[in-house]
Amino acid sequence: MRRDLGGAHMRLRKAMVSRVDHATTLAGRKFSVSTVEHLLAALRVMGVDNVSIELDGPEVPIMDGSAAPFIFLIREAGLRRQPAARAYLVVRESIEIREDGREIAIHPADRLRVSYTIDFPGTFIGKQSFSRALHKQLFAEEIAPARTFCFLRDVAALRARGLALGGSLENAVVIDDNAPMNRLRFPDEFVRHKVLDLVGDLALMGMPVLGHVVATKAGHSLHARLVEELHRPGATERVVRTGVGEVTLEPVAAGVSY
Repeated sequence: MRRDLGGAHMRLRKAMVSRVDHATTLAGRKFSVSTVEHLLAALRVMGVDNVSIELDGPEVPIMDGSAAPFIFLIREAGLRRQPAARAYLVVRESIEIREDGREIAIHPADRLRVSYTIDFPGTFIGKQSFSRALHKQLFAEEIAPARTFCFLRDVAALRARGLALGGSLENAVVIDDNAPMNRLRFPDEFVRHKVLDLVGDLALMGMPVLGHVVATKAGHSLHARLVEELHRPGATERVVRTGVGEVTLEPVAAGVSY
């Protein structure tokens, strides 16, 4: 909800991805909101299915460039269990997308697993890979703190396009002269942040996704294309897990399809 626009609402499942330029922007009938992926990732992993988000502007606060502050705030506020079954999106058939040397695919699996590879040849980042089955504790400790990153040489061009206007060393890892200007939280913080972005973009499905995502030099644009494919009938099945609980990103128990 946008309080600065008189309380105009946007429902996540009915929103459209309108831009994927260094962040994910959603557009509803009356307004848009950008940089949603870090907050959505935190909500998804913490098991929050029902929430109202209020904003005073067109962008989710960047915080420190990671999802860790959102994880902290959700834990501080606490969770309330509701008497409803949780629906999961189960991948039944593999989906593969290739574009200009970049790839993303999702394959059937009983939990969310991510295998992500990035490659920035000739730079400090180089080639990094991360492959794990995700769960709440691992995400909170090893993925959520990973910050967004950029090269100092690109900052001027981004700001000329109206992007990264509030960017600083306080909310992004900046690389200059082939070395980071910040102290890294992980040696492979860069690929971990890509995993964070992916989890946030998959949250646009409106329910936990169970499948093995394999991504190579992907990013928000390919994440968005994967979400589009997941919406198509046939490759996925919606399964309801009986019982009440907050567990997400775990194997699906027996349930019924509808």
